[in-house]
Amino acid sequence: MKMKRLTVLLLALAALVLTCTTFAPTAFAEEAAAAPPTAEELAARVADLEAYINNGARTDDATSKIMAPGPGHNGFMMVCAALVLFMTMPGLALFYGGLVRSKNILSIMAQCMGIAGLVAILWWAVGYSFAFAPGSPFLGGSDYFFLKGVGAAPNTTYAAWVSQDVFSMFQMMFAIITPALILGAVAERMKFSAIMAFVTAWMFIVYFPLAHMVWAGDGFMNGVWNAGATIKAIDFAGGTVVHMSSGWSALVLSVIVG
Repeated sequence: MKMKRLTVLLLALAALVLTCTTFAPTAFAEEAAAAPPTAEELAARVADLEAYINNGARTDDATSKIMAPGPGHNGFMMVCAALVLFMTMPGLALFYGGLVRSKNILSIMAQCMGIAGLVAILWWAVGYSFAFAPGSPFLGGSDYFFLKGVGAAPNTTYAAWVSQDVFSMFQMMFAIITPALILGAVAERMKFSAIMAFVTAWMFIVYFPLAHMVWAGDGFMNGVWNAGATIKAIDFAGGTVVHMSSGWSALVLSVIVG
């Protein structure tokens, strides 16, 4: 019985070797017979590579040899998104927690976590659309409500090689940390429920419109992509949308709370 099994195994192995030796030369011959790329094709590949490195528009999606979106671009954006999130949790929570009395440390940390959860839901539902969808110069439309149509394909208005879902996630991290920065002005002086209500209203009144005006392709103050912008603002790092909005809002809120 064992001899039969060994014989069958040897025959199968011999058949496999024979198959490989029969078809391998044919495959190699087909590869060798393939025509070399023309000068135009080489020029298109070089242009595509330059566009990939410089974050420019690709030459032709149908003939591109570089997968879309760019894996390097997406990977870098994901790392940056994680670092911005770490600035809020635990970074900002621990920073503001160290400025208050020990009995209120957990309160500050809970407020930071609550803001992260609340803003993430708002961003998924309507926030990304209000901030980055085409609309008026002051507020985006409803094209991306509930992240409809936001997938792996890049939104070429903002980036040629970054997936739109990755871009949305990256921008969400700034939407989370901006209202959390305001907490330092009212630490120990507002209840958790009041903070959540304030952040909800503030996102719709201040952040979403301001993010659209400064960063959106048709924004009122986008001096980078909107040639018809009334105010030619250039804000790559969030100085207007994040820091000025949170700083002035914190000042006003501290005056109101007293």
